Amino acid sequence: MSVKSNSEIKIKVGLDENKVPEKIMWSADDGEIVDMEAKAAFLSLWDSKTKDTFKIHLWTKKMPVDEMKQFYHQMFLSMADSFQTATGDDKMTATMRDFIDYFAEKMELK
Repeated sequence: MSVKSNSEIKIKVGLDENKVPEKIMWSADDGEIVDMEAKAAFLSLWDSKTKDTFKIHLWTKKMPVDEMKQFYHQMFLSMADSFQTATGDDKMTATMRDFIDYFAEKMELK
């Protein structure tokens, strides 16, 4: 008999009077993370019925532009790693990494 388990990830967003995020807190059961603060979040969920992605992109008013550039750079790196693992497509992964290097250069991150 297989045992089913669940893991829960929670994201709480504190909004100002104009519904602009002021605070983002997240918790994860498996990681034993409770109310960890974040300045930005980027969540994408695939709907196989509609063949579309549902997106939640949030950042607080206090997220500095230089950190946003670094955040995107690190997300691109993570996406390339995940793409490689998910597809095994070495050629496209290399192309993605070329773009990531270009992005880092233009954003003066390296």
